[in-house]
Amino acid sequence: MSFKINDTITYVGKIDWELRNFHGEEYSTQRGSSYNSYLIRDEKTVLIDTVWEPFGREFIAKLKQEIDLNEIDYIVMNHNEVDHSGALPLLMEEIPNTPIYCTANGKKILQGSYHQDWNFVEVKTGDRLNIGSRELIFIEARMLHWPDTMFCYLTGDNILFSNDGFGQHLASEHMYNDLVDTGELYAEALKYYANILTPFSKMVTAKIQEIVKMELPISMICPSHGVIWRDNPLQIVHKYLEWAAEYQEEQVTILYDTMWNSTRKMAESLAQGIRLANPKITVKLYNTARSDSTEVIAQVFRSKAIAVGSPTVNNGYLSSIAAILEEIKGMKFKNKKAVPFGSYGWSGEVIKQLNEELKKAGFEVVDEGVRSLWTPSEENLLECVELGKRLAASLQ
Repeated sequence: MSFKINDTITYVGKIDWELRNFHGEEYSTQRGSSYNSYLIRDEKTVLIDTVWEPFGREFIAKLKQEIDLNEIDYIVMNHNEVDHSGALPLLMEEIPNTPIYCTANGKKILQGSYHQDWNFVEVKTGDRLNIGSRELIFIEARMLHWPDTMFCYLTGDNILFSNDGFGQHLASEHMYNDLVDTGELYAEALKYYANILTPFSKMVTAKIQEIVKMELPISMICPSHGVIWRDNPLQIVHKYLEWAAEYQEEQVTILYDTMWNSTRKMAESLAQGIRLANPKITVKLYNTARSDSTEVIAQVFRSKAIAVGSPTVNNGYLSSIAAILEEIKGMKFKNKKAVPFGSYGWSGEVIKQLNEELKKAGFEVVDEGVRSLWTPSEENLLECVELGKRLAASLQ
């Protein structure tokens, strides 16, 4: 798919309607995605990023329909993860001497991924590439979300090519933010931030502040996944600043796994207690064995607090709880509270273990929690209701 963004900039990327998982099986993409590549024509012609390797030959064939490849003067690789650089080896077979502009870390990653010594030109923040009537200004964005990441800014058109920053996994025939469903767009943008950029929130804030100090007017933001921000493009920048600032909504998310429904009953009673204490709090429950972990992380991101429950099995908690706790730990969430709960048959140490793991993940554990022997009695379930009330009270 290609289309004109303006008289001199053409979208030459690929919309992937079928994609359902990303980063291996780690990230669910129920609305598909896109791999965005951009062709800029001036006195010099620049290609910004490529596409994922499975679409490499298709990308090259369609690019040839758009331009004689020998007319491409420069290639800019803002980030070199394979979903952006996968078609690069095929492209370089066609135009092997074309300079590739990237960061020093970008060069290392490309060499490590493809074992080729192409014509690399290393750039850093503030470096400029004159292409005729306009310039590209390079802005390093290390760890947003890889060490090699950079943005580039096109003067004259005032366009920020932001790679993974400000993107979403969203396939659409309408590739502009003002043409898609706003609710879907922001659901995917938040999910993307929560799962990809949360651990680097301090760097997100610092990078945005750095760009603001550069006093670059921005008329459009062109990311490498999802739709282009052309209508009030800074709205997503403001959202990033909000999300990076220890983001919270009036929400509690309850995560549990269960063998014979004892822990599920406890989770539902805990939810009842939260709602009784504060009906304004949104409560969401997820059986982690049956839930999309990407969605779960997004909901934890939105929450002021979480509750985590499991039966005790083989002196520990169930594997789905172990998996989601490991993901949560990696997100480095800040300023969130938590409580543990669970059922057991004879040993019952899972409450202590969950308490320790939640603390390791950076949560303030506000209650030692509730545990139930075998099937919870009415008294046990009332204890869970009271635990929910105490958790809600801790959020006042």
